[in-house]
Amino acid sequence: MPSLPRLFSAQECALFAVTAFWGTTFLVVRLAMQESGPLWFVGLRFGTAALAVCLCSLRVLRGMTRRELLGGAAIGIFLFLGFVLQTAALAVIPASKSAFITAFYVPLVPLLEMAVMRRMPGRAAWAGIALAFPGVMLLSGMDGLSGGIGTGELMTMLCAVAFAMEIICTGMAVRDADPRRIAVVELAVTAILSFAFMPVMGEAPAPFSWVVVGSACGLGIASAVIQSVIAWAQKSIPPTRATVIYTGEPVWGGITGYIAGERLPAMALLGCACVVAGILVSCRREK
Repeated sequence: MPSLPRLFSAQECALFAVTAFWGTTFLVVRLAMQESGPLWFVGLRFGTAALAVCLCSLRVLRGMTRRELLGGAAIGIFLFLGFVLQTAALAVIPASKSAFITAFYVPLVPLLEMAVMRRMPGRAAWAGIALAFPGVMLLSGMDGLSGGIGTGELMTMLCAVAFAMEIICTGMAVRDADPRRIAVVELAVTAILSFAFMPVMGEAPAPFSWVVVGSACGLGIASAVIQSVIAWAQKSIPPTRATVIYTGEPVWGGITGYIAGERLPAMALLGCACVVAGILVSCRREK
């Protein structure tokens, strides 16, 4: 049997850890959203993250290049667009439909990798997408397009494009760049845009709450580490392979929900199996 280090690289293991953490944050964010608006919470979370990376990387930031600044800003813009479009759409469409449509970022990434980066994903990556995408569909519910396509559905489709572009931009920006410089710029841009768009979205700052502040600051510090790890890992992991690993997020979310007392239907369990199979296949080394 091949040993674990030969199955997965250090960068892939790092992305597994990132995805597992994402899946465990659903309950924390859900609790915070009972006392805060999404933009205020996102601004606090990413603002804390930007400050944390900045304080830990002062010497490194002095050598920031124009390419790193523009690359980090592009990632931050697409990250913000994904959040705000998804949040605005959730005001008019069910969460299950939002999850279903957002999942279309999975097959979008290899297409954008070919179109934007001029790079063809390997056979293992395509096989992983073919397994993981139906798995995400099963996890989010197959009735995602029932009821037609309206404003909410269109905004969520754009959200999927934004998340796919975030992954592509990360793959492009981290080439010959310092991950910490990229991370601090993208985090700061996301926070600034979140606060700036609060009046546009009609959202006011939430009253002081230890739940909101504690959750935002805690997740912010975690996001500081996570975005730095992602920037480092995607220097050697192609966007399509990284995307398949990211599809494990709802699987970890389901595990967290199970521990909290929730139960997944049989089709969702089948979806989990498809996602795990896709991850294993995509991480197989090309011959």
